Amino acid sequence: MAKSILLNTVAVGTAAAAAGLGYALLEAQAYVLRRVTVPVLPSGAQPIRILHISDLHMIPGQAKKVEWVRELASLNPDFVINTGDNFADVDALPVVTKALEPLLDIPGAFVMGSNDYYGPRFKSPARYLLPDSRIKHKSEPVHLPTAAFARHMTERGWLDLSNTRAQVTLAGTVISFAGLDDPHIDLDVYPAGPDAQVPEGALELKVGVVHAPYTRALNQFHQDDRALIIAGHTHGGQLCLPGYGALVTNCDLDRKRAKGLHGWPGARPDQVGGEDSSWLYVSAGLGTAKYTPVRFACRPEATLMTLVPKG
Repeated sequence: MAKSILLNTVAVGTAAAAAGLGYALLEAQAYVLRRVTVPVLPSGAQPIRILHISDLHMIPGQAKKVEWVRELASLNPDFVINTGDNFADVDALPVVTKALEPLLDIPGAFVMGSNDYYGPRFKSPARYLLPDSRIKHKSEPVHLPTAAFARHMTERGWLDLSNTRAQVTLAGTVISFAGLDDPHIDLDVYPAGPDAQVPEGALELKVGVVHAPYTRALNQFHQDDRALIIAGHTHGGQLCLPGYGALVTNCDLDRKRAKGLHGWPGARPDQVGGEDSSWLYVSAGLGTAKYTPVRFACRPEATLMTLVPKG
């Protein structure tokens, strides 16, 4: 009897694990568009719609993801921001460029993530539970076509914000960007200031853009008066527990800010205690690590941000 109960328990547990894995594989392709409103513009400004995409982690053969990303162009945003990690395979450049092609007809900007420089390697998922999940490999990394990708984007008019500043004017507001290369692989060097001068009387919004939201980067943006900071990298935790949220962020950002709209370093600017905070949006991204192609309680996402005047 005891043996029979044990066997039944093992069978039920195995079936539940298989069902959970099957769901997690399906959720990794359940793409969703988030819509958020950010009251960050100066008084009198016209609303600005920014499409934020991040962490595509493309590999050849991902036709569903390619088509979903291409369809985002039909939203007709005023601007697109790509916060990196577009690749998950050394041969993914044609797939990445196909996915992004319609979006390149819209003004945009990008920064790189580590997976735009180096091909993925297998590592135990348990490493993500460590304070620092990065691995120092002794062998030479697999280099990705980073320069070709950047050239393709800039030739279509997109701004490369890696460790630099730039300005665009959208709906009558000057957007002053400060961007960083990826802190996850220590390529971040904060760009020398100040921003280019804004015409007298012009409306201005200062924005920071980075792939991995390490606290040192967020602090630098905040100290440089960036009213809005946009990042990716965390995958929202990728595997989350309902009611608890992300287990990890794969950087030193706290779990509660693993995805969504928050304040930095304090509460949101529209909440008590957030009067001196910047707005921070962290995307859960659209992909997964190549060797862990699953998500749980954390659907892959792109975000349409509507920036409006402060109340």
